Amino acid sequence: MAKPSSDLSLQTIAMPADTNVNGDIFGGWLMAQMDLGASIPARTRARGRVATVAVEAMTFHKPVDVGDIVSIHANILKEGRTSMQIAVEVWVTRQPKGTQLKVTEATFIFVAVDDNGVKRPLP
Repeated sequence: MAKPSSDLSLQTIAMPADTNVNGDIFGGWLMAQMDLGASIPARTRARGRVATVAVEAMTFHKPVDVGDIVSIHANILKEGRTSMQIAVEVWVTRQPKGTQLKVTEATFIFVAVDDNGVKRPLP
């Protein structure tokens, strides 16, 4: 069975309030969770504030169901002078069987910023 290729960054439960008209979890909610999860290694590396500047190669493989345990896995792929590419995978654990599935993946681009929101070099 396949496993996540990076560290667990964030975990939550998909709730009924987060569904679209089809009853699946809304993609925008999932993207927001991915952004939060990706920000954790970005903030750690930057030792401070970061800003999301782009999302690349977002792929939705399978829908997320209400009640799924949603696990965001993120790691730094590449660094520049001020920026970082963060690979993000979303895995769910379906209850009650505990089946794990990769449902979404993307690359998020963050830049380190100072207290005024101006780009700054990574330490």
